[in-house]
Amino acid sequence: MHKPLLETVAGLRQATPPLWIMRQAGRYLPEYREVRARAGSFLELCYNPELAAEVTLQPLRRFDLDAAILFSDILVIPDALGQTVRFEVGEGPRLEPISPEGLGKLRPDNLIPHLMPVLETLQRVKSALAPEKTLIGFCGSPWTIATYMIAGQGSTDQAAARIFALTQPDAFKHLIDILVEASIAYLVAQLRAGADVVQLFESWALNLDEVSFRAQVIEPNRRIVAGVRAEVPGARIIGFPRGAAGMIGEYVAATGVDALGLDYAMPVGFAGKLLPQGLPVQGNLDPIRLLAGGAQMERRIDEILEGFANRPHIFNLGHGILPETPIAHVDQLVARVKGRN
Repeated sequence: MHKPLLETVAGLRQATPPLWIMRQAGRYLPEYREVRARAGSFLELCYNPELAAEVTLQPLRRFDLDAAILFSDILVIPDALGQTVRFEVGEGPRLEPISPEGLGKLRPDNLIPHLMPVLETLQRVKSALAPEKTLIGFCGSPWTIATYMIAGQGSTDQAAARIFALTQPDAFKHLIDILVEASIAYLVAQLRAGADVVQLFESWALNLDEVSFRAQVIEPNRRIVAGVRAEVPGARIIGFPRGAAGMIGEYVAATGVDALGLDYAMPVGFAGKLLPQGLPVQGNLDPIRLLAGGAQMERRIDEILEGFANRPHIFNLGHGILPETPIAHVDQLVARVKGRN
């Protein structure tokens, strides 16, 4: 069966770039909000296969998208490892900050049993998904997950994790090793449950210098890609190192990802010069432009399409869709990319 997005990840350029939207199952959709209200907590929704499958499929009923992405969260890994994770309304995730002494309390053996409901969600979505649509699995990359585990919440500069890495290198290395192995096991399980391709979300790479970027981002991601492919030969993997800037070329060369997601701050021309010819790219419309809509958005869509016209390209945002985004603007985006206006 012809799967345009999966074929693009494999290096085949399509006449019309396939399209999906990061966080496409989310609060901008009233049907999502209705299910979310019934589910209880956010984590309860992530671990409810019936409801999680429903919200995974909702965007594809509204929009002509080429992929479904598993509805879950990057923090299910620390939750499965035994760290206390909760989501506060209006405040985001809260974790019990981990210490070097606390690393011994993590339970990697509990990972897959704890995440079986997520794998069931993938199976349910796979059975309901149209055959030409691609199913995307994902996990957060070790550095990004570590920033939450160490600080206990998100931050603008990831200072707690950066200081931890520099002042307690042995403990930090141990934590990254745990997260690398957990990520490999989780992604392999997702691929075996029906995912066609998986994405590594390195959401907090933007505040690292080049030395730390190599150690905290490139090397763990390289190990994950190699580890997944050792278990699932030929596994297709998209890397999304948000904020990689001038390090994107080195990231691609060292990690071996099949395709590269670009954040919205990445200049189209700069990416084209730095990346290997023929490497599939994904992105990279600013979510604020989608929120604003109108002619400015269509101009930027056209610039991105033109800028990546000579290589395999998956159209997407350069970060997650904002909850306040009007549905009409998403319709406008899809129509423009698909060439209907």
